[in-house]
Amino acid sequence: MPGVATGIGSMPGTDSMEAARIVAGELPDFPHLAELPARGPGADMTGRAAALLVDIPVEVTPRGWRIVERPGRDLRRARSMLASDLDVMEEVLDSYEGLLKVQVCGPWTLAATLEQPRSLNVALADPGLVADLAASLAEGAAAHLAEVAKRVPRATLAVQFDEPALPAVVAGAVPTASGLSRVRAVEEEVLRDRLHQVLSAVNARTIVHCCNRDVPFGIITGAGADAVSIDLSLLQRGDFDQLAAVAEAGVGLLAGAISFDYPERRGVSPTDTARTVAEVWRKTGLPAADCARQVVVTPACGLAAASPVQAREALRWCREAARILPEMMGEMG
Repeated sequence: MPGVATGIGSMPGTDSMEAARIVAGELPDFPHLAELPARGPGADMTGRAAALLVDIPVEVTPRGWRIVERPGRDLRRARSMLASDLDVMEEVLDSYEGLLKVQVCGPWTLAATLEQPRSLNVALADPGLVADLAASLAEGAAAHLAEVAKRVPRATLAVQFDEPALPAVVAGAVPTASGLSRVRAVEEEVLRDRLHQVLSAVNARTIVHCCNRDVPFGIITGAGADAVSIDLSLLQRGDFDQLAAVAEAGVGLLAGAISFDYPERRGVSPTDTARTVAEVWRKTGLPAADCARQVVVTPACGLAAASPVQAREALRWCREAARILPEMMGEMG
């Protein structure tokens, strides 16, 4: 769908109704389920995904989240917040028809941020536990998407799996509990298969979001993702050939084009943002017409650190840039 923008997921503040209304108002063609990490444990990326896990309960520790033997109040709180957010989304998007996105922490980032039971080490260090997590997340994400489909039945659903830790997992750079060593790099086939297991479980279009350097495009597309979401400012010279291969295969691109404070800088406009996206596409060497069909404009990353005014303006800015982009690409021919 040409000329479309969406958000990454997180929004500022603690008022889910305000966030949902901002998203729906500024992103009328592709809204998303707002995430509000400022509410604390259970609203963060790991805790939110942990609320979806089937038969793998978790609890909060001073360091983050840990797998435990039985569910407790931390897990109940996380599930309660997620259910409340779905209630708000259902009210705000009543009778909505069109694209709708929800976000879930991906299996590798979840494994890199959850602690093992009775241990300070991350789940990533135990291949058997990683396999269990991927299966549990696949089942939970599928149930979550089915619930969203019930609440907004006319929407066309997309699910974004957030994988900011994936480059570190690929490189063997995730620290152990002591911080003195790193968890061994995972074989590419295993990385791809676990990610595919989760992506293929949901009845929706799938997006993998990675807002760090060294995005492993081949693993993401090999796992079957329909689109990849990246921060354009982090692309390096060697990334453009990979990006071209991804786009040539028909995979969509959610192009993270602005930081939340970008609209406050003098002398720039949404046209400049559209031009940034167009220039990245030009470097791939692919036809300009394909850009308009495959690209969705987004902020570079989540907006949790923004003010509500900045968040609203950033989303409006993306919407305007997305509207300009098809005409700009048409002129480039």
